[in-house]
Amino acid sequence: MGLVNFPSSSLPILVDASFLVSVYDKQEPHYRLCMAALDQVNRPLVTCEPVVTEAIYLLRRLPGAPQAILASIQEGQLEIPFQLANGAAEVLAYYTKYADTPCDFADACLIHMAGQLNTGDILTLDSDFKHYRWRRNKRFRMLIPLE
Repeated sequence: MGLVNFPSSSLPILVDASFLVSVYDKQEPHYRLCMAALDQVNRPLVTCEPVVTEAIYLLRRLPGAPQAILASIQEGQLEIPFQLANGAAEVLAYYTKYADTPCDFADACLIHMAGQLNTGDILTLDSDFKHYRWRRNKRFRMLIPLE
């Protein structure tokens, strides 16, 4: 699968599970920081099923949170343009490239999505994204400042 054509002024922002967990759980230490970042967003938010699965699993004991994540997808607030069948080889390659980190399935899919969507802007609390590169040498732009 090639690039998804988003107008350059509306390149999407990648969303990681750590961000979703903090947005949907007010008890999370970074809840306010993530909500402030979300308030600044004026571009499409995109993710992949592995991120959604991870977030729903982590929020499984918080009543209504898994349903709220699914509703955000149904309502188009969170888009899922990724299809693993079209990028499995590349995702697999990230496991090898980042074996020292280690790179999990959701992260590998997001790295691949960055290249597909031509954006490294990401909402995450995962410092591994400081280490990861998309399109060989491009750094992710962490939209939530990490210490």
